Amino acid sequence: MRYILIFTLFISFLFTSCFGINTEIILNRNGSGTISIEYQLNKSLDALGRLDGNERWNTIPVGLPDFERTLERLPEMKLLSHSSREDERNLNVSVRMEFSSIQGLLSFLDAHGQKSSFTGNASSGRLLFTLNDGTDSLNPALEDFLSDISSGYNVKTVMTFPSAGNLSVTDRDGNSIQNVNISRQGRMISASFPLFDVLSAENGINLEFSW
Repeated sequence: MRYILIFTLFISFLFTSCFGINTEIILNRNGSGTISIEYQLNKSLDALGRLDGNERWNTIPVGLPDFERTLERLPEMKLLSHSSREDERNLNVSVRMEFSSIQGLLSFLDAHGQKSSFTGNASSGRLLFTLNDGTDSLNPALEDFLSDISSGYNVKTVMTFPSAGNLSVTDRDGNSIQNVNISRQGRMISASFPLFDVLSAENGINLEFSW
């Protein structure tokens, strides 16, 4: 199987000339919905993810067979479309899936149940995602490497709620993080920030959606 590193969920449908990971989640009133993931990552991150000791980073499948095998174990998830290509620098993948419940979505995004939580119900709830828990500091050599290869890449997350929603971005101590571009349009909220800020967040990064 072939996997690449993914340091965030989500993961938007809006392409830019050079982006990292974009995700759009549309949540229906009954808890079902769709998730679209589009990512473009330097292939050096793929190689880094294969090294011993780096298993702590979240991973997601790349190829169509990998997605199919993954979703075979997740009965509440269904693959709708998949495409991928490579160039000299990047891996480019676009995938769209549907889920029958919020727990089904979390089973894909956080298989070990350590970086997400959900309370409430589909019509009124709270969804917490930890992009980086901040417990693992980067050594200077790795930090310089990640800074170099992630330059110009961004992380964008878009979520459309069944009703009016909110998003707060905090560190692990609950302090608000300011260097995040948050926008709202109707029932849709998006957040965007540089990929390296996610990778190197010493105090962690949490996304908390509520509606």
